[in-house]
Amino acid sequence: MKPTLLLLAAGMGSRYGGLKQLDGVGPNGETIMDYSIYDAIEAGFGKIVFVIRRDFEQQFREQVLSKYEGHVPVELVFQSVDALPEGFSVPEGREKPWGTNHAVLMAKDVIREPFCVINCDDFYNRDCFKVIGNFLATLPEDARGRYAMVGFRVGNTLSENGTVSRGICTTDAEGHLANVVERTKIERRDGKVQYIGDDGEWTATDDNTPVSMNVWGFTPDYFEYSDAYFREFLSDEANMANKKSEYFIPMMVNKLIGDGTATVKVLDTTSKWFGVTYAEDRPGVVERIQRLVDEGVYPGKLF
Repeated sequence: MKPTLLLLAAGMGSRYGGLKQLDGVGPNGETIMDYSIYDAIEAGFGKIVFVIRRDFEQQFREQVLSKYEGHVPVELVFQSVDALPEGFSVPEGREKPWGTNHAVLMAKDVIREPFCVINCDDFYNRDCFKVIGNFLATLPEDARGRYAMVGFRVGNTLSENGTVSRGICTTDAEGHLANVVERTKIERRDGKVQYIGDDGEWTATDDNTPVSMNVWGFTPDYFEYSDAYFREFLSDEANMANKKSEYFIPMMVNKLIGDGTATVKVLDTTSKWFGVTYAEDRPGVVERIQRLVDEGVYPGKLF
């Protein structure tokens, strides 16, 4: 069974401004996610599912979905703050949805096969999709709790225009994920990759340290676990009182690893990430994509 690609496209780029998901960066107006989808199709993915906000559905259908007709089956699902399990309601004053794992849950009724979750606004490069696609395609049909993530080398994921947030990963002897710790400020300082540690000081890490770029591989049982844990999350008074509390993918993954429900294989990739974290990043992204087109890695027009 061919795996499905699930793109998280509901967010607004707070530091970049506007719907950066729909910003054309390719020579014919291609978006970053167009390149992800092109690479995923090349890697054997058979269906695309987008999580978006309903308020820009029409623009998304006209500008994005129409170009994929005849190339790959596509479905839309919608994330909203009131998409909650029965028995729960939105706390007064809460406006934003509940985070990345809440977004993943929006697809539980349309995905029945192994699937890969990615951000819509990160350029992951082709090797990433080959690596995760091969893992998902070769899983036994009844596999449960055997997940994966692509561990990018942190030195391949930095921005020249400011700090970035990355999930620093530790692995066990078998190459399975032991833990993910979100570090919100990472940059190259004095020639070394460094991040702000728990003590508030800059801490150096090796260029090849694996980090999560939100490329996860799951089987459909993940929805079952996520739904149950979301109810626990919402039952916590502190989470309901905090108008900005979020239900993140690493939160769910760490729980499943911790209680022995799942293993997460960390898959190495040589791919070099780039994306539009800051508005100043955009010209560099356009230039790098044009270079890849000139080198014949991508056609001038994808779809």
